[in-house]
Amino acid sequence: MMTELAGFTVGVTADRRRDELAALLERRGARVVIAPALRIVPLHDDSQLREATRRCLDTPPDVVVANTGIGMRGWLEAAEGWGLADPLRAVLAEAYIVARGPKARGAVRAAGLHDQWSPDSESCDECLAHLLKRGVGGQTVAVQLHGDQQPEFCASLRAAGAEVIEVPVYRWAPPLDSAPLHRLVDLVSNRLVDAITFTSAPAVGALLAAAGPGGDAVLEALRADVVAACVGPVTAAPLIRHGIPVIAPARARLGALVRAIADELPRRAVTLQVAEHQLTLRGHAAMVDGELRPLAPAPMAVLRALAAMPGKVRSRASLLPALPRGADEHAVEMAVARLRAGLGDPAFVQTVVKRGYRLPVD
Repeated sequence: MMTELAGFTVGVTADRRRDELAALLERRGARVVIAPALRIVPLHDDSQLREATRRCLDTPPDVVVANTGIGMRGWLEAAEGWGLADPLRAVLAEAYIVARGPKARGAVRAAGLHDQWSPDSESCDECLAHLLKRGVGGQTVAVQLHGDQQPEFCASLRAAGAEVIEVPVYRWAPPLDSAPLHRLVDLVSNRLVDAITFTSAPAVGALLAAAGPGGDAVLEALRADVVAACVGPVTAAPLIRHGIPVIAPARARLGALVRAIADELPRRAVTLQVAEHQLTLRGHAAMVDGELRPLAPAPMAVLRALAAMPGKVRSRASLLPALPRGADEHAVEMAVARLRAGLGDPAFVQTVVKRGYRLPVD
């Protein structure tokens, strides 16, 4: 039985857990392009984290905002190395702990602590609204940061009368090798991937930064042809601000993200009856009467162009823009020949003398 994502290509921008995500996608038949947009780097100079920990011990926080699982675990592991883990746990146990999402909640509970509240949306905005409604005037609030500074979040708490202790545990940095990311940018711009996954909001900005002047082409592809799949609403927010439709699972889990992609991509596949066969276009492959036939980019591009106007004659000149820049009309002829061979029957693409080519749809 054919797997749901056979014939589709999915880009993975995650660094941490990228192999796990890739394996889940490949298990469903997808071709995966791994291109980390960012990497998580523990603070080389942990003096800021140690100072924030000391402040929490000297002035026990009334409220603790746990933003991420990796951040909370990293904080407690660092405290263990300084011999401060037990005092820190004792201080945190007395605080009102807000866990932004399930991963943060899991890290809090794994440490033997108890979280009192968590937002349904897993968003910082909902956390802030909850704390402001609850009241933070005269209280000390420790905010475990999630890779970036959170100036608006912390400023709002301070404006409401809170003393804020910012706890930096890790930071985002560019990938050690940027070549895969730039290749993924090209693949997205040229619609050679069917979906791209994001597991953190900063990865969106990193992808667009890597695109440079080509950022508009990436945005255009994401708005029209390439599915943007996000692990949750926080990750999706910067894409939504760019007017990009996103898919996101109800629960922020990698398995749920893959299921959402497996539901979405086959639904978008175009199916036609051509030359008495059922022909379905799937990413980098065509399915002929239920049999998957992978195609090279050029013949696949020609097939897509012909399928966009089924039954209509397309001239060589009109098919030329579907091929890589610099191709000529001879390249169109070669792509058509390779397409016929790849589909297994020359009848799939009909030549109309002196006019061009068409799909003879039934």
